[in-house]
Amino acid sequence: MTYVIGSACVDIVDKSCVQECPADCIYEGDRAMYINPNECVDCGACRIACRVDAIYYETDLPDEEAAFLEDNAAFFTMVLPGRTAPLGDPGGAARLGRVGADTPLVAGLPASTTPHP
Repeated sequence: MTYVIGSACVDIVDKSCVQECPADCIYEGDRAMYINPNECVDCGACRIACRVDAIYYETDLPDEEAAFLEDNAAFFTMVLPGRTAPLGDPGGAARLGRVGADTPLVAGLPASTTPHP
């Protein structure tokens, strides 16, 4: 089981969750953040810290956010645009830094007009 970042993060990328994650498993794409399901320790600190209410426990995802469960995992298993191999389990977002690419689901979403918090 894992936590999942949903659509409310797209184009916001608040990062309040990143500082609270003891596993350093929240990675930055281009337009959204992604939780590595293999590195997540299910503590929930990210959900509590998220100022835009974009993080859900996978069994609590609303129906309209269900696609983000597979999408968060796909960020680590698919070859993202501009990369030659999947990210896999890098062992820490801080060490890897900003990835600067998104999954097709996130990349295909319309641009958000919501101002940053």
